Amino acid sequence: MRHNVDMEPAITRNPNVMHGQPVFRGTRVLLQTLFDYLEHGKGLDDFLRGYPTVSRDLAIQVLEECKQLRLAQVEDAAPVG
Repeated sequence: MRHNVDMEPAITRNPNVMHGQPVFRGTRVLLQTLFDYLEHGKGLDDFLRGYPTVSRDLAIQVLEECKQLRLAQVEDAAPVG
């Protein structure tokens, strides 16, 4: 997946939706649910079958955004030199 700065964020937060918890854009599906599936050894396909309002592309975009954020944190914390 190419990084596109103009792409709409896949993760949204709104105090009126799921008490402000992060959700997949355009849904009421908590982001934490995907991580719970993965932590319990279930795959992306299992998650998508359970939550058909989340598209594969959106789920992959979420994972990519999380990866990029984590990599940026590691890069910022790494000693220079």
